[in-house]
Amino acid sequence: MAAAGRAAVLAAALVAAACTPVVLPAGPPIGTPDIREDAIRAADGATLPLRRFPPEGTPRAVVLALHGFNDHSGNFLTDSLPALNAGGLLVYAYDQRGFGRAPNRGYWAGADTLAADAKAAAQLLRRRHPGLPIYLMGESMGAAVAILAGASDAPPPVDGYVLLTPALWSRDFMNGVMRGGLWLISRTMPVMGFQGGVGGVVASDNTEALRRLGRDPLTIRTTRVDSAVGLVDLMDAAVAALPRCCRSMDGRPVPALMLVGARDMIVPGHASRAALARVPPEARPRLAVYPRGFHLLLVDSNRDVVVRDILAFLAAPSGPLPSGADGNAAAWLADRLSPDP
Repeated sequence: MAAAGRAAVLAAALVAAACTPVVLPAGPPIGTPDIREDAIRAADGATLPLRRFPPEGTPRAVVLALHGFNDHSGNFLTDSLPALNAGGLLVYAYDQRGFGRAPNRGYWAGADTLAADAKAAAQLLRRRHPGLPIYLMGESMGAAVAILAGASDAPPPVDGYVLLTPALWSRDFMNGVMRGGLWLISRTMPVMGFQGGVGGVVASDNTEALRRLGRDPLTIRTTRVDSAVGLVDLMDAAVAALPRCCRSMDGRPVPALMLVGARDMIVPGHASRAALARVPPEARPRLAVYPRGFHLLLVDSNRDVVVRDILAFLAAPSGPLPSGADGNAAAWLADRLSPDP
């Protein structure tokens, strides 16, 4: 019986190990981060593919752009890049770990690793472009990473933040069924893959761009459960960090603009409102709400309106936004803003 008992314990341990979520964070540092024309090399030696999108003339500012979940640096800016460049922005974007052509594709790297990579990239760009203002811009998951980086004890050396539909749907804002389901699947089937997409739920009204995304071989269409759970962990961390974001290296607040779409079906409005409600009004990012906007604001049919507002904010952070989207903030926070038909 003793032998049988030991065998049972060993079998149970093996099953438990097989059901443990896999996280592949950065390894120990082996060198100093550096930047090349087509890649950022992190301190642990990981190579993060980098894309550089220069304007035609002399740039007036540098933007480090962080893509969203299952996306990559070569796709999410495609529709808005010409307008961003026309506004004088020199844009850099890299594939975050686990996505695109970065290491460990499909596996979650951990929120702290993603934030550390963003800080290292910003430091490298600051050294490369010492005379230009630098802004950290993130979309969805990328915005959550930017928030976490900007709330750390050693935030990135940037002059401001642009947070596009940040991923703020933390467990606190989910119902009990969703929270219980996440707990269960993370402990029973973390390595299982699932196809994204729910009937009637769309990320944008730009169907051509959504088709392009679906055909792109670098986008991830089958998501591991443990990677999805890792995203929720990141959202938990971003919500907790939001009251401390966004600050300079010496602790002073720096300008931050948060842009949301009133028609966002990916990050529900109630979650974003609840996250902002935890931040004192004087510490909140400046808020712009687009009645026609979905989740992918840089892809949507009204993306030119969004880009004009971003350019205006970068030129004068406290000045008016051309679209007046900041005037929608109070009604949206009170859940009284109706999307345009």
